[in-house]
Amino acid sequence: MLLHTTGMRVLQPQARRILGAAGCVVDDLMVRFDPELIESMVALAPSTFTLRARNPVRDLTIGGRNVVFTSVGGPAFANDVERGRRPGTHAEQIEYLRLVQSLDVIQQEGGGPFEAMDLAPETRHLDLCHSLIRLLDKNWQGIALGRDRASDCIEMAAIALGTDRDGLADRPALLTIVNTNTPLTLDIPMAEGLIELAVAGQAVCVTPFTLAGAMAPATLAGALVLQNAEMLAVGTLIQLVRAGAPMVYGSFTSNVDMRSGSPAFGTPEYTKAAQASGQLARRYGLPFRSSNTTAANSVDAQAAYESQMSLWGAVMGGANLVNHAAGWLEGGLTASYEKLIIDAEMLQMMAEYLQPILVDDASLGLDAIAAVGPGGHFFGSPHTLERYETAFYSPLVSDWRNYESWAEAGSIDARERAHRVWRQLLDESESPALDESIDEQLTEFVATRKEELLRQR
Repeated sequence: MLLHTTGMRVLQPQARRILGAAGCVVDDLMVRFDPELIESMVALAPSTFTLRARNPVRDLTIGGRNVVFTSVGGPAFANDVERGRRPGTHAEQIEYLRLVQSLDVIQQEGGGPFEAMDLAPETRHLDLCHSLIRLLDKNWQGIALGRDRASDCIEMAAIALGTDRDGLADRPALLTIVNTNTPLTLDIPMAEGLIELAVAGQAVCVTPFTLAGAMAPATLAGALVLQNAEMLAVGTLIQLVRAGAPMVYGSFTSNVDMRSGSPAFGTPEYTKAAQASGQLARRYGLPFRSSNTTAANSVDAQAAYESQMSLWGAVMGGANLVNHAAGWLEGGLTASYEKLIIDAEMLQMMAEYLQPILVDDASLGLDAIAAVGPGGHFFGSPHTLERYETAFYSPLVSDWRNYESWAEAGSIDARERAHRVWRQLLDESESPALDESIDEQLTEFVATRKEELLRQR
């Protein structure tokens, strides 16, 4: 009813024309929707879809009972214990992408770990996409900030996969996050980007940023109403652009600190909103996106427990896509190297938790129990020796030694251990092979587009 009575403010003229042609009431910038149109359009989107990767083994299925973890995307700053918090560079961006490639539990790159502030803002997306293709054989997220950036991502993804736009539409490779300007506004760059992507048959994840108490009512119910309305409005536009285009129901509902007005993440409210949003996504038959978030400013206990709360909300809410699953810090302003590793540990543990308990004759171990007998132990049992290397989860960061052994080794805490892990991963990293002719095509495309974009300044 909200979209029928109040409507959505749509700032981009082409988007208003598309909606008006479908029967929506357009009054200047405001668009009001027929509920039946919304239901019929959203029903056209697939409940599951596949995204191609440069390595076919790493293709992703979005939807159903699948969950995909992505690396952090879009912060302004980079941070690690050696160099501190700073604007990122292209060289550091390359470092971070090498780490993302090295961590198998991260299945998708999240759209650029942080901005490369040493590159021209008009063209830095081209360098990013080239690096994503060179350094990863995983799937990566595109950029929807305006028609040009979205189009360049599509063209470069097609080149990387040895196809064209038609081939990419048949077998999509890009998923891109589109945010509304809550409350009830779709801006020009986001509308341009989503139209370009939808025309090309690529996936769009519509994610309203509904902060209860600031851009949304100070109740979870009210914030979810606003989130749902904005998602449905933009989802209707996507399906009007291209019927059957893949899309994802995105949730990013949290609350603000009512004392300061600052966004709060990893809160009980965030966790409950994620679970409720999963139910809404299933109501519309859409894949569901949530996130791993924290408002912590350093890689400390707060960062861990808020992230764990977020992950539980995502996983228990049935999320198919957990965005920013590794590396997010400082409310999304910073991509942390150490947090990337600690989050990877949590993701690996969560993935192991989601595996069902194996129950068969061998795992029940009745013969082993009988052989050891009352008062014995299983350390030297053949049943144990057959399994000791693979029986249980092996940690990436956690130190399970007793206090004396830990202290004797230098009393190294989790943040420092994570620092040492990423340094080792970076030293050992190798770029996946890329066909030389494809890289030449990409280099030529980037050079040409840079000339075109810089001439427009």
